[in-house]
Amino acid sequence: MDLKQAGSSLDSLISSFNTRIAELQELVIARNSELTRMYPASSVTDLSAIDAALKGMELQVKAIKDRLHEETKAIPKAKKLIAKSLRQQKKLQSMSVYAPSYLPERTATLNLDSDRGLVPEACKQQPNQSTMVEEPAAIPKEKKSRGSPPLWYITAGELDSLSSYMRGRLTLEKVNAAINDMATYAEANAQLIAAPKKKLAENQWERALELKDIATTESIKGKHFFLETDMKGPSLKLDNTGKAILTVLRHLGRISETRMGHHRVIILLKPQ
Repeated sequence: MDLKQAGSSLDSLISSFNTRIAELQELVIARNSELTRMYPASSVTDLSAIDAALKGMELQVKAIKDRLHEETKAIPKAKKLIAKSLRQQKKLQSMSVYAPSYLPERTATLNLDSDRGLVPEACKQQPNQSTMVEEPAAIPKEKKSRGSPPLWYITAGELDSLSSYMRGRLTLEKVNAAINDMATYAEANAQLIAAPKKKLAENQWERALELKDIATTESIKGKHFFLETDMKGPSLKLDNTGKAILTVLRHLGRISETRMGHHRVIILLKPQ
């Protein structure tokens, strides 16, 4: 019902009330005139009661009229609010297409896989002067050159642009969840490279040296990367699906690959 129809219905209702009240008033006057002629002494009380009832009805009709008028004025505001809500819903729906269903939190500490070892308790409980001096010198140096790993998600259009044999059974959510995993691997490697020796266990230090050698290579310097052996899930694993995802992301310009010794290195790239 639009505003004109609502206003017409309101006017019709009020007119009906007013007509009914006028008819009742005329009937009361006619009846009271007859009663006054026939029973002059007893008519005053009846007239007062009827008059009070009519005034009460008039007040009720006025209250209903005022309330309907307020509701009518509120209709345009309600329509505007509904329109804004629908526009916001469309925006959220379009944004949800590009967001994967799985968004893990990035680790801010050096807690890596269990097979990489743990930080010795002695280093945690008894920090010495050399540790306090060495830490600020190493960490900012790496953070300056890299920053946080990028999360360049793919769009539905990019996935649909691939040939069916390359896309296979991959979905947008699977591929974007794998991009999350790659950023997590790259961040863990960057933290390991930046960590001072005093905070690393022996097996971690050996891996950190290996990663530093890779990071200083001219083709990789200043970029985020991870190794093929880092692909341990939860979404990206070293299986047929994981290899298919890497092929798709390499084709879409999100990654590049290179060989460093016995390692296969995957480099994160900004799409062109």
